Amino acid sequence: MARILIAEDDDAVRSFVKRALELDGHAVVAQEDGAAAAETLAKEKGAFDLILSDIKMPVMDGIAFALIAARDHPEIPILLMTGFADQRERANGLDALIHDVVTKPFSLAEIRRAVSDALLGICREETRRYA
Repeated sequence: MARILIAEDDDAVRSFVKRALELDGHAVVAQEDGAAAAETLAKEKGAFDLILSDIKMPVMDGIAFALIAARDHPEIPILLMTGFADQRERANGLDALIHDVVTKPFSLAEIRRAVSDALLGICREETRRYA
């Protein structure tokens, strides 16, 4: 299965997503913000199959983290999450760098499908809510 790096500042969401993806057999490393995730990505020399990041976080937000990750490791698909409409709009124009934006709140099935699609390179146009 895949090795996934999560950046999410909400403890409950981070734990929920981490457990869900581990139940699918993925190896998951979870960090509380984009800065910590960027450090992990650098330390691990990009040894991840997917990056899953919240957009709105303290220290370094998901957009800044996605830009760093895409610059340093363009081969890793990036999936963003947000519950804020204005943050989804900030992702507009990043479609060359990110796979999709998942809208919170999401169900277990929705996040599992989004992760599976990103890992397989499947782009479901009906789910691209930010473009």
